[in-house]
Order: sequence, then structure tokens, then C-alpha cells
Amino acid sequence: MAKATKALKKKSPQKAAAAVDDSFPWLEADKGYALGILKGKLVARNPQGKKLASVPKTLKDSDLAEQLLAACEWLATHRTDCLRQIEAWMLRSLPIPREVLESVWPDPDWRDLLQNLVVVAADAKGDTQADKTGLLRDIDAKKGVGVVDRDGETQWLKSSQIMIPHPILIDGVEDLREISSDMDFTQSVEQLFRPVFSATNEQKKTERITEFSNGKFDQLNFVASLCRRLGYPVRGGYACNKVWENGTPMEARYWVGEGDPEYETLTDDLIFVDEEQTPQSIADVGLVTFSEGMRMASQIYAKRKVEEDEKEEGDA
Repeated sequence: MAKATKALKKKSPQKAAAAVDDSFPWLEADKGYALGILKGKLVARNPQGKKLASVPKTLKDSDLAEQLLAACEWLATHRTDCLRQIEAWMLRSLPIPREVLESVWPDPDWRDLLQNLVVVAADAKGDTQADKTGLLRDIDAKKGVGVVDRDGETQWLKSSQIMIPHPILIDGVEDLREISSDMDFTQSVEQLFRPVFSATNEQKKTERITEFSNGKFDQLNFVASLCRRLGYPVRGGYACNKVWENGTPMEARYWVGEGDPEYETLTDDLIFVDEEQTPQSIADVGLVTFSEGMRMASQIYAKRKVEEDEKEEGDA
């Protein structure tokens, strides 16, 4: 190891860069330059083999660059689609056939998004086995699903189905958070450290949550744009988040306002409705649905316009 380190130090920076670039899938462009895609972005290499900090305009306007930029867009869309599918599995507590995970694992985006998520073994009926829970590390067609369990040990799950549980449903979540931190595991899909909310006894006696009311936005446009960035559609003045829990859909709705998009708006209550659009008692709302509704409202409310007196009160 020491000899290898010394050998690397003897190489000039330019030669070292060229050596790295040689293993990269470059496509030849004009005048000895080359183009490629790195981490979803267009990159360029000069004739000396050095990767450039930015792509020269003459190369960026070429047909090859246009094709690669189109590929970048496709890759970004593909990753977003993977993310949404995995979040849907988690929010709906849907058991996933092990063969499905085996088929998508070779794809780098699927693998990156799935790795280090907490998974639980489930039988053919979808019943979970809490003692077979761990952080997903590998998937092998012969061995099964490799996880690091609560004891920090590796085990292979060979059950027919796998569940990706919402954090509010994870048994021993604190232990898994500690293991994840100790082993420096990171999650590309927010799960272990996803904010969770549980209804209080007082909240269960009502049909609406009022603590996110009166959030001021200078323009309705601003909050509508925020909702889109967060992934929440706005319908009839409400930011909406539909969750299927135990096979039953219910929608969280948080009032963000309607009317002229350039006018000021104030947020109002968070409610939950069933398929018939009937408001539900908080006591009848599922754990995951309530938590995700509160998460939506808190994310939007956090971006409200904070007045000076409110800032001073918060600093006190």
C-alpha cells in the first residue's frame, strides 16, 4: 500500500487526471475534445486528456452535446420515477416480491435509492416478520436480500416478499438509526430520519389541525410553486397528499388559498377526507396518513413569511 501511494505521488497531476479520464466512457467530439455524462451532468475533456471545469460553448452547441443533454434529462426523469415508486411502496406499506428487487438492483439509480433502507421480511400473504428487519445492503438471486440487522450482524432474507416500512411503523427504529450512523450509512430516500408525527389525545377529538394556520405568503404563486417543488398537487385551494393505508385511500388537505395568483394568501387548517370527500375525525386517521399529512403542512408552513415580531419572539 505504501509503495502504491508513493507511486501515485510521483505522477504529475495532469497524468493522474488523464489516467482517470481514460477509464471514463468519453465520446469523441471536434478538435480532439471529448464529451461524457458524469453524475447526470454533461462534462468535457480537452485534447490533453484533462476534464474541464465547464463545457466550452462551441461543444455545448454541438449535435453530440444535444444528444447527451437529452440523455441527462432522461436519466433525471428515470431517477425521479424510481424515487416515487420506492416512496409509494413505503407509504402504502406494500409488500414487494423479492424477484422485483432482484430485477431492478443492477440499475445504478435503483440500487442507490434502495441501499440502506430499512426492510422487513414478509411471507406470501404479506405478513411481516419483525425479527427479520435490517438495513438493506445487497441483493443476490441465490443468497436473497442482504441486511445489517439490529445487532449489527449481516443476515440474508430469503422470504418471498420484502416490505419497506414507513418509519412510524418500524419496531426499534432508534437502534437502526444508531447503527446507520455508526456505520456511516446514508439513505437517498428519506426514511429512517424522516420527520414523523403522532396525534395527541386532544387532536384525536377534532376533525382539523389548526397549528399550521395563518402562514402568510406574499403571493399565492409563491406557495403554489413551493407545493409543486415538494411534490404536493394543489386542488381547489388545498395542497393534497393522498396515502393508501391498509388498502384504504385517504387524503390530507392543507388550505393554501385560491384566487388571484399575485395576491397575498394565508394558510388555514389541515383536514383529512375519505374517498367520498367526507372530513374524518383525527382519531380515525391511520398512523402513516396522519404523519404524512402533518409533514406536508409543516414543510409548507415552514416557508411562510416570518414577520419581525415573530422572529424576535423566536429568538427570545
